[in-house]
Amino acid sequence: MKKTIKRTFRVSKYVIYKETLVDYKEHFWSFLGAFFGIGIIAFIQSHSLAETENIFLIGSFGASSVLIYGAIQSPLAQPRNLVGGHVLSALVGVTVYQFVPDIIWLSAPLAVAFSIVLMQYTKTLHPPGGATALIAVSSTGKIPELGYWYVLSPVLSGCIILLIVALFFNNITPNRSYPTHSMFKKLLKKRHTHHLK
Repeated sequence: MKKTIKRTFRVSKYVIYKETLVDYKEHFWSFLGAFFGIGIIAFIQSHSLAETENIFLIGSFGASSVLIYGAIQSPLAQPRNLVGGHVLSALVGVTVYQFVPDIIWLSAPLAVAFSIVLMQYTKTLHPPGGATALIAVSSTGKIPELGYWYVLSPVLSGCIILLIVALFFNNITPNRSYPTHSMFKKLLKKRHTHHLK
């Protein structure tokens, strides 16, 4: 009876959830990309902006890092989605906050819902963008004071840093290519074959 239960559990484990192969090299490059991407932004905030109390590191960048360093083949992780999704969502969040500043039960869902629809309409869907919009309406202190400057810094400037790091670490080996656009893949293939000669 005990063997039957164990065997049933083992079989159901593979039927219900198919485990992906563990690729330690892939994990290594994902780790390095995320470490340096977030690390550079955190370093700038802690050293350069500490005296002025400016915000440079926002929570949605952590979620973006999962996509652009850990799931680089995902359509949601591509540069257009990363930058466009965050910038449009930040614009939506700040605009909603301008019209509905003190009613959080209304401004929070409006900001997230409008940002999703705008990202879908512009084909820049990036899930962390919803968090960027939510941060704009729900934060206290410095972020509401920034107004539309929030779109430029921390959002756009942080996205550009994350993207530059992703372009470097996601293309360092021939096994990884980012972005997935075919023109960029051809360019990378030429570069890798040129280095092999």
